[in-house]
Amino acid sequence: MRLRHTLAAALGAFALVITLPTSATAATGDFSYKFAGPDGQPRKVTFHNPPSPGCIPLPEVADPGSTEPAFAPHNNTDEWATVFTEPDCTGDSWTLRPHGRPATDRLKLRSVLLTGRH
Repeated sequence: MRLRHTLAAALGAFALVITLPTSATAATGDFSYKFAGPDGQPRKVTFHNPPSPGCIPLPEVADPGSTEPAFAPHNNTDEWATVFTEPDCTGDSWTLRPHGRPATDRLKLRSVLLTGRH
């Protein structure tokens, strides 16, 4: 009788654990890019430990009708990153390796997808 209660309690606890939602994770490191500010001068933005996996729209360049895309992304996180030419991780894409070198100013982007892959 005692063994049945112990087994039932253990199975119940296990069922609760596997039904809990997973918490959001983050890539370790920095993802940065440049964009032209209102005065036309380049500005740099850095995300420290960005959320992953998931699509991150770049707020400074999210509206293709009113802003030029960002440029020169640098993935210095521990995960693969795919940059996209359009908001919401759409359009043409390019994949950047973890802890890679900065891309050139010619690589344009409006959103980035951290893949969750190391």
